[in-house]
Parts: sequence; structure tokens; C-alpha cells
Amino acid sequence: MNFTKEEIAKTIDHTFLNPDGRMADIEKLCEEAAEYGFASVAIAPDFVEYAAKKLAGTGVEIDGTVGFPLGYNTTAAKVFEAREEIELGATELDMVVNIVAVKDHNWNKVKDDIQQVAEVCKDITFKVIFETCYLTENEIRKLAEICLEIKEVDYIKTSTGFGPEGATAENVKIMKEVVGDQKKVKAAGGVRTLADYKKMIEAGASRIGSSSGLKIIAELDE
Repeated sequence: MNFTKEEIAKTIDHTFLNPDGRMADIEKLCEEAAEYGFASVAIAPDFVEYAAKKLAGTGVEIDGTVGFPLGYNTTAAKVFEAREEIELGATELDMVVNIVAVKDHNWNKVKDDIQQVAEVCKDITFKVIFETCYLTENEIRKLAEICLEIKEVDYIKTSTGFGPEGATAENVKIMKEVVGDQKKVKAAGGVRTLADYKKMIEAGASRIGSSSGLKIIAELDE
């Protein structure tokens, strides 16, 4: 499977979520995204307004986070966070599910949590983060089935990158097997090389979340 730099860039959410970052890092991230044509910048909520102004007119999406990274914020807090980020300029949002509710198999609560945020995100791209490293295969499948029932969900996503393990090809395949062509899959967490990238795309991912996008593209010249 061969890719051009442009093709790769268009599938990558250029990510900076380091807890010890500075505004200079966000500025650099935005400049790189515009220069290379990345799909989006994936950033924390506090930087959404800045990025939206910085990248206006470039075609780069503004990808904020909701309930990040642990997911057990109240649903009301997630709804508020999503609504505020959209008002500040977010065009995509990645929300972490309530992982505790998933582990308790409290599926009604899980679905309601996703559904309420999804309704706020009906006019933008909405991604649901599973954090697969904490889940069994059956839980991953059930969660994917729930997301199939919610029309506003555009992507199901493997990971935050903050768990003990990120995306695996096996989990991407499981997620894609459940949703087929009805939803897309985003692989994130630990995708640092061109080999990693190809593995996730071949497994069924349509979007990649990575802070190593420049390195992945540079490997095409090696």
C-alpha cells in the first residue's frame, strides 16, 4: 500500500495534548497543519478559540476534546463543554465515553451519555473515544453497536493516548467489523511511524490521531 505525503496528511489529526505544553507549541502545531495540509489540529478545549482564528480559511479542521481523558465527567458537563467549544470554533469533537459505565455494563447510561453530546454535535464531525485498552472484545463490540444506533456519531475512536496502551490493529479491525461502512474508525495512541500508520489504515481506520505526523510523512523520503 503506497501513499503520497498529501494523502497521508489528509487523514491525520495533527495532535498536541501534552500537559506541560505552551502556547508556542499550539502556534507551531497550527502552522505545521496549514503547511502540510493535515486534516485537523487535535487540541485541548482551552486552545480551540486560538486555533480557530489562526487556521481560518486554511481548510484545517479544529478538533477539540470532550470529557478528556478519563470520560467520567457528568453528561451535563460534557454537553456544556461540547457546546462551548463549538461556539469557540470547534468543527470536530472527540468525546471519551463513560468508561466506568461501560465496565459496569450500564448500557443505558452509556448510550444516553453519548446521545446527549451527539445532539449538540449534529452539525460538526463527532467522534466517540472508547479507550480500548480497558475494554474486553465484547465491550468494544457492544459499544460500537451502540454508536451505530446514534446517527450523529461519525467516527468511533480507539484511544486517548493517555491510557497504558493505544491503538492496535486488532481493535481497529473489531471496531470496523461492527460498523462497516456506516461509521468510520479513528486510530489514535502510539501511531508514531509510517509502518504504524499503514497497519492502522489496512486494519480499517480512516483517520489517524498522532503527534508524529511530520515524522510519518518524512519517512516517505527515506
